[in-house]
Amino acid sequence: MQLLMLLVELALLELVFMLLLILQQMKKLLEQIKPPERSTVVDLIGTTNEIERKIEYHFFLSNMLADSIFKLFVAVFEVGQEFFISLIYAWKLLNWAWFKPRKLDKCLRQQGLKGNSYKLIFGDLKELSKSVENAKSKPLNVSDDDISPKVLPYFIETIKKYGKNCFIWAGPKPMVCVREPEAIKEVLTKYGVYQKVELTPPTKLLAHGIISYNEDKWAKHRKILNPAFHMEKIKNMLPVFHLSCSEMVSQWKEAVTEKGSCELDIWPYLERLTSDVISRTAFGSNYEEGRKIFELQKEQAEHVTEVSRTLYIPGWRFLPTKRNRRMKEIEKEVQAMIRGIIDKRVKAMKAGEANADDLLGILLESNFKEIEQQGNNDFGMTTQDVIEECKVFYIAGQETTSVLLVWTIILLSRHPDWQARAREEVLQVFGDGTLKFDGLNRLKMVTMILHESLRLYPPAEALTRRVTTKTKLGELILQEGVMLTLPILLVHHDKEIWGEDALEFKPERFSEGVSKATKGQMTFFPFGGGPRICIGLNFAMIEAKTALAMILQRFSFELSPSYTHSPQSVITMQPQYGAPLILHRL
Repeated sequence: MQLLMLLVELALLELVFMLLLILQQMKKLLEQIKPPERSTVVDLIGTTNEIERKIEYHFFLSNMLADSIFKLFVAVFEVGQEFFISLIYAWKLLNWAWFKPRKLDKCLRQQGLKGNSYKLIFGDLKELSKSVENAKSKPLNVSDDDISPKVLPYFIETIKKYGKNCFIWAGPKPMVCVREPEAIKEVLTKYGVYQKVELTPPTKLLAHGIISYNEDKWAKHRKILNPAFHMEKIKNMLPVFHLSCSEMVSQWKEAVTEKGSCELDIWPYLERLTSDVISRTAFGSNYEEGRKIFELQKEQAEHVTEVSRTLYIPGWRFLPTKRNRRMKEIEKEVQAMIRGIIDKRVKAMKAGEANADDLLGILLESNFKEIEQQGNNDFGMTTQDVIEECKVFYIAGQETTSVLLVWTIILLSRHPDWQARAREEVLQVFGDGTLKFDGLNRLKMVTMILHESLRLYPPAEALTRRVTTKTKLGELILQEGVMLTLPILLVHHDKEIWGEDALEFKPERFSEGVSKATKGQMTFFPFGGGPRICIGLNFAMIEAKTALAMILQRFSFELSPSYTHSPQSVITMQPQYGAPLILHRL
């Protein structure tokens, strides 16, 4: 309330200041309206008779007065124009910070939704950030898969306080929690009404491509990118998956002692594995060449995660803080490195020397075809667009698969019976030989395990959307400006949907496929859903199957006593203290 009063006082002070400027301008102009000099009058007397002299003298004064009044009105208009522009901005600020949030709050509460009272500008962000920090300091029991209170602590507290029909304040915007399967399906299907949230400038530094675009730009990029992720193209990438996995497995073999076992934190290895895979499949390079980009993007992700927990203030990014400077340095370096890769590839393609089998080559080829077919560059991507999509390749292609693998292996370490069953299936299909694409499709047990891992530990804990126009969702009337959160983790762990054993690791749920397990409802969506479902879904699943199968062929594993169970969200859900295992060579 004090901040609101301060805003009102500032607006009033600006009004007074503008009035003073107007009065000052009027005074200056009126001072200019004075009788003509004596010499001028004498000149008039000497040129005509007395009546004519008076007429000309008054005509002269009238001209001066009219000219001065005109100047006064111009000055008043200019100052007034500035005043009204300032007044408009002041109103917009007040509306954004107070009036609109209050209106949305009233509308939601009238429909039975509950949440905390709105706190000016910041809403619940301070409490949300504090709850996340508190949760990070409290590891879970090793066997506890109820990770919601740790990963989504503030949402859990809000639900306990107000029930499932609740909302929180993401700054001055209410964020409604949507958990009903039909409502989730509608939100993900009607992507024109429920759009991706506009990224803040600091967040855009990490990746700003197809994952964040809306409407026509998203449709254009999706069309151009689709050919790169066709199953036939992914099938051709299997040798690359195999090569990168073989290198990692060889490193693990070297780490195992003569006794045939060792303790190893597998998390850094899995990060390097998926980084190597995306480097080779996207850019035809190996991990060593792409390592710097990955290191920089990983650091940028940590900065973005911290920044996103506070309210973004327009213009704040221009302040020369240590974090702002570092984020800009990273962005500049990453942009330059990727641009160099793209420029070399375009030059080689024009010379007929390039290989178009990797993601970048397929993307550029698809882009050229689209421009050629439409006869207009506007239908294609610019070089900057391609750079942003390459950044998405790096962050999404690497992060998603690495976290899927690490949580799957941790779960199999805790459930040796399922580990044994999965290994038996892999050996039955491939023996100890090279993996084939058709064989991967026959790994039913492995697929069930990966799906159950995605249910319990989805890469992203929630999806966020914004309402772009007044609309009806179920029984709710939602106004433009309302935010929606689709809490993937909470839906995946909901006992009303999955049964009393929802928090238990039971891959048999998916024995007849995802559709049967979910009864055709939108209750399992680790990669999103609807037309905007993750374009790299098949890529990630084939890569994960390949890596897991090759590990199972060569090792058995169990959790190390030093393992600390502490999932945390850093863009994706990661193990805060790594994943140390005891590896046994087979």
